[in-house]
Order: sequence, then C-alpha cells, then structure tokens
Amino acid sequence: MVGEVIDERYELEELVEHGGMSSVYRGHDRLLERTVALKVLHAHFGDDADYVERFRREARAVAQLSHPHIVTVIDRGSSDGHQFIVFEFVEGENLKQLVERTGPMPVDRVLELGIQIADALAFAHAHDLVHRDVKPQNVLIDKAGDAKVTDFGIARSLDMERGMTETGTVLGTSNYLSPEQAASKPVTPATDIYSLGVVLYELLAGDVPFRGDNLVVVAMKHVTEHPPNLLDQRADVPPRVAQAVERALEKDPEQRFASMDAFANELRRCREELGGPETERTLIRGTPVVAAPGTARKPRARRRRGHLPTLLALAGLVLIAVVVAVIVFGGSGNGPRHPSGGGGTVNGVTLQGVGNYEPSGPPDKHANTASAATDGNPSTDWMTQHYFSPAFGGLMPGLGLVVDAGRSVKLGSLTVRTPTPGFTAQIQAGSSPHGPFADDSASQTVSSATTFHLNGATAQYYVVWITQLPPGGKAAISEVTSG
Repeated sequence: MVGEVIDERYELEELVEHGGMSSVYRGHDRLLERTVALKVLHAHFGDDADYVERFRREARAVAQLSHPHIVTVIDRGSSDGHQFIVFEFVEGENLKQLVERTGPMPVDRVLELGIQIADALAFAHAHDLVHRDVKPQNVLIDKAGDAKVTDFGIARSLDMERGMTETGTVLGTSNYLSPEQAASKPVTPATDIYSLGVVLYELLAGDVPFRGDNLVVVAMKHVTEHPPNLLDQRADVPPRVAQAVERALEKDPEQRFASMDAFANELRRCREELGGPETERTLIRGTPVVAAPGTARKPRARRRRGHLPTLLALAGLVLIAVVVAVIVFGGSGNGPRHPSGGGGTVNGVTLQGVGNYEPSGPPDKHANTASAATDGNPSTDWMTQHYFSPAFGGLMPGLGLVVDAGRSVKLGSLTVRTPTPGFTAQIQAGSSPHGPFADDSASQTVSSATTFHLNGATAQYYVVWITQLPPGGKAAISEVTSG
C-alpha cells in the first residue's frame, strides 16, 4: 500500500497501475535517493509457486537486457511475503495513453517509435527471449519522446523445454494476440513481429484491426480474418508503410519478416522515403498529409545542403511541368504509378509495376503495391490475396502483376524473383494495362529466381499471370526485370 516501505529501502509513493497479477508503484529509493518504479506481486499469489516463478523469471530475463529502449531492471527481492522487482522510473505516459489522447499519429512519428520498439525486441530476441505481450500499454514514452519496452512478465526463453508458458497456455492480450498464440501453438520471434504490426496499425489508424464482444471472439478474428485495409482506414499512409504493416500481420509466421531486425530495417527504409518537404509528398501522392490533432512532428535533423535546395527546387518545377503536361495532353493511359516504385533498366527498357490484372473475381487489395516489384529492392514485395485454396478458391482463373515497359517493345525474357517459390505462372503481353493480354511464354513453376523466355510479342504492358498459388496460399514477387 502507498506509504509502505519494502525491504526497508523502497517507499511506495503512488499507485501507477493495478493489474490482475501485480501492481506498479512509483517509489523512492532511500538508499540511493532516487525515484524508481516497483512492481509488487499481489499477496494472494505469494503462495502460488507458478506465479512466483514467472515473476522471478521476468526479473532474470530483463536483467540481461541493457538497451536504450528497454526499461532497466535495478533490483529484485522478497520482503514480508511480497515479491517485488525494481525498475528505472520512466516519467511520461504509455503508448496506449498517447494514442488515446491524440488519435492517429503522424506517419513519421509512428515509424520513429516503431523502429525503436523493433530494435528493442530484436535485442531481446538475440538474447533468446520473446516478449509475448507486445502492446501499447507495455511501451513507455519518456519525456524526450523515446520509447522504452517494459513488462517482460510472460517472456519465454526460446531454449526452455518445459514450463508453464508452453503450448496449451494462451498468454498475451487479445487485441494484440498473434494467431499462433490464439491457437495455442509454439511461439517464436515472429509472434512479437505480429503484435508489433498490430501496434503500428493502431497508431496509424487510431484503432486496433479487430474488435469483438469478448477475448475469444477477438482471438478467433486474429486466426481467421484479414485486418481492414490500412489504406482504406487512412489514405495518407504511404503504400510501402501499409505493405510493411500488412506483412507483419500475416497469419502464417513464415510469411512475416524473417526477423525483427528485418522488420526494423524495412521501417527505416520507409522512413527514409518520407524525406523531403510535406508539399512535395502531397504533390506526388495527390493526398494531403494528415497530422493527428494536438501532435506535432519532431523536427528532422538538419543536413549539410550546399546547392541541394536549389537543385530540389528545380527538380520540383520539372515535376510540376510533367504533371501539368500529362493533365493537358491527356496522359498516356499507363495507369497509376507510385513514388516508391523504381525500375531496373536493362537494354534501355525500364519496367514499372503499375497494378493488377484480374478479369474476374473480387478486387485484390494489394494492387497498389505493384511498384514494389520494380523498385530494385528485393526486400519489398507485391503479393496476392489469400483465397484459402491452391488455385484461388475458384474465385478467379488467376491473378496478374502488370508491368509497364514505357513503350512498345519486343522483350526477349523476363526474370521473376520471389520469396514464395512454388507458384505457377506465365508471361502475357498487351497494349493496355487493363487487358486483354495474350500468352507470350510457356507456363512455369517459379523458383526463387526464374527466367521466362518470351515468344516475341511487341507490347508495352506485360503480365506475370499466376494460375496456381504456392504452399501457404499466397504468391509474392519481389522483383521483375527484363533481359
């Protein structure tokens, strides 16, 4: 209770949070004259060996983790039947309180916090620890605005062979629960990747992807339902950011990022692409940048510029002139282009992913990520929807990724690279991004890198036409290049 002194050293000054298993207090360390945080196990759990062991394990686990974005453990002990852990005191609020106070947060700020949290969890994973309960309530925001991950109370050592958090025990918070946790399956670092994906979704959209009347309903939605499209919830989110969050939220852990480090690195690349004045990004995307009410972007670090401002200004004028010319002369009918997409130039031909070809069946929500297949970055992907069937569940005969060669050309070959080998595809060619298309290659089973030798059609648009999905039910394409 407030006013009580624990272990003749720590005076409890204020109750900060009361949970089902423990309470957190702001306290005063009389020995070192400093403010600390104390987590005290509820007295009625003191006789439960399992709870006490879980509580002690938290202290041992987090004591190994010295990282700027992980709350530091100072001490652990038992006094008069009270099990307690002493942490550094982080003055500020938790991330849940922040998003509830501000609503959806600026994209740059979400990426900044996401990188910090991912770095902290990657560090924990490197020490063979999975957090298992990643949620905004377990991320503290200090006065400098930096994130600190806390509450490894249900963290699990990856090499632990037996224990109370093994398969069969569902632990975690339902709104952020991974499908494998909800299904009582083994937990891996991919579990934290999923939960962090839910957190980033909430920070961007202002709400979690799944709601329900009770824990079981929400947990089953994590297992069986796809989250609402983030771009439908918030139009100013860059497609690459939405794709990163979507990949983190894959039901199959194997389809998520290969590691938390890989997730953090993709968030860094997303943030790098946000660079530049807000007006430039608005012009390119055609959508105003939305900042949450009551929040402000943290100023970016100044860089040595020299003549860069003048060059950027000239480049901006050229871009405006191009946009005006397209509007005045009606454009070329090439379909939508996305700023995150680049194009690999081979023999003078630059390919640009411009969309999907789906002559029948439901619209595919991944159409706006087509540019990721031509951006020169193998870590970004265009991906099909999941139809829960090896052949699109009978909903459509296939699905195609459309690439634009920029002009009518006769290509000799196209090389397709994928992180999901095993799907069947062929190349088709046509004069419009909307079809019709005619076969221009034989059908092949695609490995990690497969070259399709073309029959010699002259066309501006080419389609990687997928007719059979790989094991796992989704096909991703990381790069398409011409030769």
